[in-house]
Amino acid sequence: MKIQTTTEEKVASKSLEAIIKEAKRIEENGLYTSKGHFTSANYWSKFHLWVGIPTLVLATIAGTAALGQFDTKNIIAGVLSIIIVLFTAIATFLNPKEKASNHLTAGNHYDSLLTRARIFWTIECHGDKTEEILTEKLMYLSEEKDRLNRESPQVLKWAFKKARRDIEEGEASYKVDDEEAK
Repeated sequence: MKIQTTTEEKVASKSLEAIIKEAKRIEENGLYTSKGHFTSANYWSKFHLWVGIPTLVLATIAGTAALGQFDTKNIIAGVLSIIIVLFTAIATFLNPKEKASNHLTAGNHYDSLLTRARIFWTIECHGDKTEEILTEKLMYLSEEKDRLNRESPQVLKWAFKKARRDIEEGEASYKVDDEEAK
């Protein structure tokens, strides 16, 4: 006697299992990479402030000290002017504001990719689409990941490690997933 299965009982073929596995890899990669970019963006935003605010304060002090007629004030003004030039050169050379913006944009793109990959393997792969159509969609997601890898700034190793720790501590998990696990 042949047992009929419903769509709810549909057994995944080896090919479909491979498609789902690869989509999960894309999702996981997107998660870690997006978090790494968000960590990098946060760092460069703070760096911009760490360099910019002291430069502003020191420039104000140097300008005020230069107006005085005492020799000590002129020496202070000269030293502060040198420090200001150094901070300004560092800020100009590193351009932390632009780096922060680039990492934030890349993080958002990877976040979008991981969401699309998750929807693909949790919903689309269990519908009535053929494995050929699913493979095409998987290839599209893979090509998108490759494009993002080429075009995005590189995440610094320490930022990736911090992002991984944050993910492992549950920072990227959703309450609904915790409820379903119970």
